[in-house]
Amino acid sequence: MDVGFALVIVTAVTAYLLWFTFISRSLKGPQMWPLLGSLPGLIENCDRLHDWISDNLRACGGTYQTCIWAFPFFAKKQGLVTVTCDPRNLEHILKTRFDNYPKGPTWQAVFHELLGQGIFNSDGDTWLFQRKTAALEFTTRTLRQAMARWVSRAIKLRFCPILKEAELNSHPIDLQDVLLRLTFDNICGLAFGKDPMTCAPGFPENGFAMAFDRATEASLQRFILPEVLWKFKKWLRLGMEVSLSRSLVHIEEYLSSVIDSRKLELLNQPKDSTPHDDLLSRFMKKKDGNYSNAFLRHVALNFILAGRDTSSVALSWFFWLVTLNPLIEEKILREICTVLIETRGNNIQSWLDEPLEFEEIDRLIYLKAALTETLRLYPSVPEDSKHVVADDILPDGTFVPAGSSVTYSIYSTGRMKSTWGEDCLEFRPERWLTADGTKFIAYDPYKFVSFNAGPRICLGKDLAYLQMKSIAAAVLLRHRLTVAAGHKVEQKMSLTLFMKYGLKVNIHKRNLEGIVESMRGKYGNSQGKDSPLITVVNCNGGCNGMK
Repeated sequence: MDVGFALVIVTAVTAYLLWFTFISRSLKGPQMWPLLGSLPGLIENCDRLHDWISDNLRACGGTYQTCIWAFPFFAKKQGLVTVTCDPRNLEHILKTRFDNYPKGPTWQAVFHELLGQGIFNSDGDTWLFQRKTAALEFTTRTLRQAMARWVSRAIKLRFCPILKEAELNSHPIDLQDVLLRLTFDNICGLAFGKDPMTCAPGFPENGFAMAFDRATEASLQRFILPEVLWKFKKWLRLGMEVSLSRSLVHIEEYLSSVIDSRKLELLNQPKDSTPHDDLLSRFMKKKDGNYSNAFLRHVALNFILAGRDTSSVALSWFFWLVTLNPLIEEKILREICTVLIETRGNNIQSWLDEPLEFEEIDRLIYLKAALTETLRLYPSVPEDSKHVVADDILPDGTFVPAGSSVTYSIYSTGRMKSTWGEDCLEFRPERWLTADGTKFIAYDPYKFVSFNAGPRICLGKDLAYLQMKSIAAAVLLRHRLTVAAGHKVEQKMSLTLFMKYGLKVNIHKRNLEGIVESMRGKYGNSQGKDSPLITVVNCNGGCNGMK
């Protein structure tokens, strides 16, 4: 009996080792370990995850496959992950075979309690209906209205005074935190027509904003942990699962009161009154729009999640890059000044009285190029994943089985020599401009996927550029920024590319007269291709500069 049992064990171990040897040799990518798969490498590089993925992709020609856990059945299905940054594969996944690569059950389970069946957590007809309705919120007319009603007002009345106070008091400020507050206020106004005013002198606390932050963080932790583990913690009410439950109650109460009030306003609204133009009201006014409060809450929360973190994080990396590259900063300023001279005359004070208007912002091509170059190197969402419905073969020949997942690395796509050339790690806005510097070049969307691509391309792309350009112009016209002494800029390992310790900067008064004078100086008015090249240093273990 004992000999038979031992023989079974030896046979099972031998069979497993033979299988593991075969599977580890057939999968190119990070080193595989018995039972643990690629998990040890993932843990070892958790502080530099995005660059670790990029290193693996460079070594493997743009695509690799790995198993998080090395078990025969599990590795063949749910445990197998295909990672790619090949533009051909991205087009196949995001467009050509779009229906074969939905968000999938894992993603939806993680975010269901926070986002429900909202646009960013749904597939099929549910997603398509919400997208068509929401698309009406992002026309040129509504963007102009958003600019006047939310963005410009918040910049003038609250954001600029906060920076001015920091300048006068000569104390550093966490610019990432301030930007998060500003974009949160703006997206809440656009989503459900109410300004929570978190970006204000003194940084007042807002219960809804705090609950939203806690709920988002707890949901993201679920995404990192194995599904079995976070569901076990939820069942036992442990750790951040408790915080998630409490935060969701607060969010539900707050948004339900907003929704109930809006329903009454729309019901009793006189015909000649100014209509509500926010996203929530648009859904309520649909002919078949008898939607539950839960559905409407999720509509609002999905757009808040998408519209707050992405723009503020992109701006944080942009301002950091600008502090390290004064020649590009000067080019941005000279472009802004050129536009303002033409629209407002030579009185510099008149440039500062009001934020830039829609038409002025639209003319800032070099600024758009600098922001786009920032997103190429530091995309707000560095990685995204899809579920494989049916067996498929990617354009590069990689077989992906049904039930497995595909991760496309947006971070890596912007840093591959095969896609962007030998200077792929250089911060060079000119790559987005024609030779004469007068027109913006829109590259293949599968080479630049910071706004996603295909049917799910970001609806708010134009709004994001409008908001980022408005904020960037307002800051740079009034202030010169320097990173606070001793402050480390590091990537935070999450689904959004936050700076781990924020962005602490000193605020200095801008000498606009000197900038205007320099426009007649040695640099002339050229914004062409001859600007200096600055090489980006990966900020994983901390860095304070570029080389």
